[in-house]
Amino acid sequence: MRRYAGILLIVLVALNLRPAVVAVGPLLSQISGDLHLSGAAAGALTTLPLVFFGSFGLVLPLLRRSPRGERLLVASMLVLVVALVVRVLPSPVALFGGALLAGIAISVGNIAVPSIIKRDHPQAIMAVTAVYTIAVTVGAAVSASVAVPVEHAAGSSWRLPLVLLAVPAGVAALAWLPRARRAAAGVPAAEGSRQVWRSRLAWQVTAFMGIQSLLAYVVSGWLPTLCQDRGLSETAAGYALGVTSLLQAVGALAVPVIERRLRDQRPLVVLVGVLCLVGFAGTAWAPIGSVWLWIIVLGLGQGVGFATALSFIGLRAADAHVAAQLSGMAQGVGYVIAALGPLAIGALHDATHGWTVPSVVLLAVSVILVLPGLGAGRSRTIGAEPEPALVSRR
Repeated sequence: MRRYAGILLIVLVALNLRPAVVAVGPLLSQISGDLHLSGAAAGALTTLPLVFFGSFGLVLPLLRRSPRGERLLVASMLVLVVALVVRVLPSPVALFGGALLAGIAISVGNIAVPSIIKRDHPQAIMAVTAVYTIAVTVGAAVSASVAVPVEHAAGSSWRLPLVLLAVPAGVAALAWLPRARRAAAGVPAAEGSRQVWRSRLAWQVTAFMGIQSLLAYVVSGWLPTLCQDRGLSETAAGYALGVTSLLQAVGALAVPVIERRLRDQRPLVVLVGVLCLVGFAGTAWAPIGSVWLWIIVLGLGQGVGFATALSFIGLRAADAHVAAQLSGMAQGVGYVIAALGPLAIGALHDATHGWTVPSVVLLAVSVILVLPGLGAGRSRTIGAEPEPALVSRR
């Protein structure tokens, strides 16, 4: 019973790790009109939190002690509540300040959860990570879907559905508070941090995390535009993105089922590469009538990729402390890599006035993804790799 209670607590946090970002999209035109934002400013409002999704991971090595995961999650959810309230104040400064704060709060949650999964569920890392991934996906999909209906049902402005997101974040903070009060103080961070940042295996995990996240960001940012340019209506293009998001949950759910039949995770990595390759190619060049098939393939591939990348954090770490450091590194560096994706694809689209070159680049990235994934997918742990570390130790 205690085990299932712990999983439920993880789900409560996971449901809050995307709505603050994705719920803005359906309301963006209203926000822009109300606060007189330029197109560039409106775009920055949705991308700013994403840039900071891994920010805590870059700060973690600088801390003298690594805080306990329970305390980090309570702090994350409380800061998220503050961010969501601040963001709806009638000022552009508050709007962007709240968005920045929300990105930082989500970063802390992103990094704390994998180490808790490693510590509390060491025999079921892939299964619990799949549940966590599904909860993240469901939280994103539901919040994006209900933002406008809630606004219309209440006869309110865009501020009400956004500030209501503070309620589940507050519930998650309260649910974790008893465990945070019982948790010990932290443990010294320096030794584990050096071990992780010098490890070839850790860099392979980080590269896989970053590249698969880059592809996911490109899909969320550019898939509707690509589909519209190929002939779908605006509504259908929006549905295409929604179907992709939904299928990510299905892909994540399949990961522990497939993994039970494998010696390690390398076949999963190859599967991700193939599904992304086929999905991107079909979406870009296959007859438009078949686009829904390729959307499904792409969504499944990205769901398997995200769940596998998160699972690597627990599977490749020797203990929960190393998992926390690896989580910080993989997501801190990984989300910086990922944030470059939509910008680069947008620049290529503008420069070439089409989707051929950007699509070829995405196919190449789908192949490149497999290379670090094959190293990360081997059954090893950091601190026990047979190959030499990146930096030799004296």
